Order: sequence, then structure tokens, then C-alpha cells
Amino acid sequence: MAAHFDIIIVGSGAGGGTLAQRLAPTGKSILILERGEHVPREAKNWDPKTVFLDRKYRTKEQWYDRRGKPFIPNTHYWVGGNTTFYGAALMRLRKGDFDETTHAGGISPKWPISLADMAPYYMEAETLWKVHGARGVDPTETGDEPPYAYPALKHDPGIERLKSHLENKGWKPFSLPLGVDRDEQHLVTSPCIRCQTCGGYPCLVKAKCDARTRAVEPLLDLPNVTLLTGRKVVRLETDGPGKTVTEVVCETDHGEERWTGDIVALAAGAVNTAVILQASANAAHPNGLANGSDQVGRNYAFHTLTAMVSMTAAPVDSTFPKTLAVNDFYWRDPDGGFDYPMGHIQLLEYMTGQTLEGQVSDWLPPALVPDIFMNAVASRLLSFLVISEDLPMQDNRVRRGADGRITLEYVHNNLDGHDRLVAKLHQALVGFVDHAHPFSQHHVQLDSLLPLYGTAHQVGTARFGTDPQSSVLDPFCKAHELDNLYVVDSSFFVSAAAVNPTLTIVANAMRVGDHLKERLR
Repeated sequence: MAAHFDIIIVGSGAGGGTLAQRLAPTGKSILILERGEHVPREAKNWDPKTVFLDRKYRTKEQWYDRRGKPFIPNTHYWVGGNTTFYGAALMRLRKGDFDETTHAGGISPKWPISLADMAPYYMEAETLWKVHGARGVDPTETGDEPPYAYPALKHDPGIERLKSHLENKGWKPFSLPLGVDRDEQHLVTSPCIRCQTCGGYPCLVKAKCDARTRAVEPLLDLPNVTLLTGRKVVRLETDGPGKTVTEVVCETDHGEERWTGDIVALAAGAVNTAVILQASANAAHPNGLANGSDQVGRNYAFHTLTAMVSMTAAPVDSTFPKTLAVNDFYWRDPDGGFDYPMGHIQLLEYMTGQTLEGQVSDWLPPALVPDIFMNAVASRLLSFLVISEDLPMQDNRVRRGADGRITLEYVHNNLDGHDRLVAKLHQALVGFVDHAHPFSQHHVQLDSLLPLYGTAHQVGTARFGTDPQSSVLDPFCKAHELDNLYVVDSSFFVSAAAVNPTLTIVANAMRVGDHLKERLR
């Protein structure tokens, strides 16, 4: 095996896998270094006890909060990265998300690119990742988006009833765009079977469209693409002036490995990419590689997230509820009284008793999770995720200690709009009852702000921009201070917006890939 490659990509998730896929047709030699292994295809992929209680697939490593308290992040190190376990919600950032926006808690800064720059890549990403959705129903759309290549998933009867309930309140709920390989017209042969083990699980039948299935695995037989698993990249080394990455250094079970490449792209996730850059400090970059701006690791965001569990006495007729979303309050409260962004609401996956025990009891106080909320009431539960933008703050940051210890120094911010949105949803659900059921007027709702361990939406630790004094990367995600170093995971985000980041990561990696094609000619 050659020790030198045209392109080395660190990480095989949404950014790294997509960049490799984009560049593979060039014939250039590509090395993908992945710290994890292939997820084993086994019956336990669909076992809630294995996934949520035993946490077989989740990392065991500890990170630390700003007070030095250890926690285990909700992070998965496997081929395909965290997308192998995500919930497949794939949404574009809104047009205004690329602009400077005033929030109740401060300013969300302007991006160096616009929605128009990303639009063709969004469309391509939506098609490749088989996003099922409907245009013209989301009130935050610009109105000129092309139709989805795949139709929106049908709502289960209980979700259709919820949709009507919200519409009667004047809301405009829409079909949540989902990346699944589902064929409603040919159900016998459809890969996706609308199972109860989607978000949080690896898909045993590979019907969830993720980096593993849509980007990496299609490359494995190509002669110019090499995927090496079990390779944890720990640092990058440069030439004397510090202008060029000369070696990528890995830890493996059999010792240290070093690789060289003409182009090096980091896609290890917003936390680990920052850690690698910090660990790569040298005489030319004493504060960490590409960190003359002192922005590497700063501006960490992971959304303000509240998971709400609502229980009614009447069973909800739905086994695949994650098909509905609400954006009425994305930019402001249309009912008046709050002229700032509030956020996005989406339905979550079906919860079994073990899913509840493993997920909800992790962050709700134990007293609020009595046994009655387990298997006996699973059919009576609806779970919602309320997503609001947390603002990029200089002191919300990732630090790597001298011993390699990872610390997330984070304080929640911009909570006013989020709290109002949670209250709006609470109020809206009060009347959602089945009048045919004698006990339908009784319901329970629990909610809690997701704590620091919920790192699935991590963004912003190496943001891009035109000014090298305030950003780490240029608008094509090349490090300002190095000639051959790029970053294509969610580190480049300037702001978190209030929708799931995966589609933007994929679309941006396509955009950067096209830039690199021109450079490599």
C-alpha cells in the first residue's frame, strides 16, 4: 500500500464520506482514515436494550464539562460516523440563516456564502440521500425550491389527527424531510419498512440514508479509494514554515502510523477536529494548527434542544411518528409579543419502554420517570424535539488538555425564544385528545433541556469566513494559514441555525469537492 496519497480524509461521516465520494471520479488516490470500525450487521442493531440501555455502539470515552465533571458524549465512532445512528431528518438551512440575525439573546452572524451558493448542492444532496418531502407547505421556504425527488412519507392515522389539530389552531405543520429508502408504491419490495428502530439505531436493512450507505460503501471497490479503519488521527505535522501539512499521524492497535498526502481534509466532527488542530501545535503554530486567529475550538454550539414526552390516556395510532414538523415560529411569534427567532419543532421516533428508560431517564430527573412510563404506555406517547439556535460564543469552546483530555466549556444562551416555543407546544397539545375515550381528557407532558452530553448537532469550532483574524477557514473551507488543509465536517458552521445540520454538511462537502476538483486538475 502506498504511503502517499493525493487526498487524505480524516473521518468517514457526512462530511468526509461525501468529500471522498465527490472526488472519487477524478481518479486521484484517496485515503480515508476512520478511527472506528464497520458497524456489525447483527440482530442487536434493532434491539432497544442493546442500543439504549447497554449502549453497545456509543463511545465509552469521557469528556469533561467546564467544572471538570466527566460525561460520556452521545457520539458514535464507526464507519459513517454519527449519521449511522441519526434520525434521518435532512433540512436545508433557511435563507435568513445565512444572514446576520438579531435574536433576543444576541446576534447570529452572517455566513460568507448564501443560500443561493448552496442551493444546487442542497438539491443534489436531497436526491442522493433520497430525501422524502413536500414543497410549498413549510412557511419558511423561499418558494423557488425545486420539488423533492421523492414524495413525503405518509402520516400514520394518529399523526394525521395531530396535523389536523394543529391546523385548527392556525399552525402550518408540514412533512418532515426524511432520508430513507422508502417506496410507498411498492411496499413489498421497499427497503424501508417504517420500523420502530430508526433514530438512534443502525439500520439493519440499510434503508436509512446515511454516510455509510450513501457515500462510503459505494466507494469500497474502487481502485483509487482506500478506507482504513481503526486509525485514530492524533495530530498533523507541517513543514518548517508551517504552510503545508506534511504528515498525518495515527494511533492504531499495532502502533503509530504516518501518512502523507497532497491535500488533507479533516472531518472528525466539530469537537475532535478542534482537538486534532490543538494537538498539532508546533513552532510555526504555537497556539495550535491554523489557530493564529485563536478561534479553533471556540464558538462551539450544539443547539438548544428540549425533548418533550406527551402522554394521553387514549393510544396514539402511530408506529412511525417522525413525519411531521412545525416552522411557524422559526423567525418570530406570529401571534405577537415576541419578534425574535424561536425555532423548529419535529416529531421524534416511536418510543418503547426500554427506549424511554435509556434515553429519557438519562436527562429527566428519575422522579419524573415512574414505571408507568415504560412499556405499558408506549403506545400512548408522542415525543417532540424542540430545536432553537444557541448563539456562537467565544467562551463556549473545546479545549484539549496536555494529557489529551477533552473539555467542553459551555453555558446555555439565548433561551427566551426557546422557552416560549416549548410553552407554545405545551399549550397546543392540551386539547389534543380522543373524545371517544372516557379518560382522554387526562394527559401528562414532561420536558427537559438536553444537557451537554447531547453532542449530535455539534458545530462551529473552526468557522469559515473571509477575515483570517476572526475565522479559521476561508469560504471554501481551506485553512487560512495552510496551503493544503481543509475542514469539511460541521466545524465550519458560522452559526447553528435551528434545524438539523446533516444536509448542510453533505451539501457543503459537495461544494468543497467541486472546488478541489478544479485545484487538482
